[in-house]
Amino acid sequence: MTRGAVSLTGLTKTFGDEVAVDGIDLDIGPGEFFSLLGPSGCGKTTTLRMIAGFEQPDSGTIRVDGRSLAEVPPHKRPVNTVFQSYALFPFLTVEDNVAFGLRYQRTTREEARRRVVDALEHVQMGGYAKRKPFQLSGGQQQRVALARALVLEPMVLLLDEPMGALDAKLRKQLQIELRSLQQEIGTTFVYVTHDQEEALTMSDRLAVMHQGRVMQVGTPSEVYSQPASSYVASFLGSTNLFPATVTGVSPDGLVCRVRSHELAVSKCEHDPAVGDEVSVMVRPERVEVSPIAGGGRGDADHEAANVLSGQVEALVFRGAHTGVILDCDGLRLEAEVPNHRGEPPEWLVSGSTVHARVSPTALRVLVS
Repeated sequence: MTRGAVSLTGLTKTFGDEVAVDGIDLDIGPGEFFSLLGPSGCGKTTTLRMIAGFEQPDSGTIRVDGRSLAEVPPHKRPVNTVFQSYALFPFLTVEDNVAFGLRYQRTTREEARRRVVDALEHVQMGGYAKRKPFQLSGGQQQRVALARALVLEPMVLLLDEPMGALDAKLRKQLQIELRSLQQEIGTTFVYVTHDQEEALTMSDRLAVMHQGRVMQVGTPSEVYSQPASSYVASFLGSTNLFPATVTGVSPDGLVCRVRSHELAVSKCEHDPAVGDEVSVMVRPERVEVSPIAGGGRGDADHEAANVLSGQVEALVFRGAHTGVILDCDGLRLEAEVPNHRGEPPEWLVSGSTVHARVSPTALRVLVS
């Protein structure tokens, strides 16, 4: 049976007058890759440190597999931590760094050696056992720190921005490797990051945090496509977010006025009334840009789409697509246009007039 379920209930931590963690409730499933995502100071690292036992909560409970950790000291908890600073011993070899924690466990020499070899193989560092940390790259040091934590066979592995010191290309590579490793060994990972791409790429589920509170919990696709609030929508990825007023309500959806435009929204999880002030969001990749109003599409969804004419204000080449900033009668709208054969379409030039279509299903109404 998979172990490592983490349950946080009413968890609170203050430092003087500052509330670092404000009564959060979280349930993390066994074997899950779960990320705590948010800006600096949102409480994610403090939450991780409380799970590890490095900080004591002012109130609330922490349980692993139903067992309260309130009276369990850090070194006896079924968790281990990988920090942003790898803290490898410079005078020890890689294998001795990895084996260091085993000296405090009742393992035979043969068992300890087997576990060290297995841990290094898991992180693809088996051929570096005799090297010292200064002979390794940053990515290799990160792998050694990970092996040192895994060798103790924790139920839960806590990772506090472990890729923060690495360059962007190496981070992308290690994101894939870390996710594959977690799936292979089945250990529960609780990962702290402020990097949206990391959280979206690796997580089974994630929690977006702000000012010590959990704003939303869900799968990456749920949180990205169905944000629960304006804060989550604006924090996670690029988005068009506009204040709006509800001007019509029907069984088919809503009509919202955004500046001088009336936009149809086909679905809304909330129940706003005519006259309510809300926010309307749409992701740039859901905005279709065409040189002609019809765009050559005849399906019903596109026929019913909201069509806005606008002038191209700015173009930003981004490789696979071009970012487009449109001025639609005072409404500044961001879109993405695919770069077929590596180049933007010939009709897409700064200052030209184009048409932006937004399907009612692409729009989302937020009430907070």
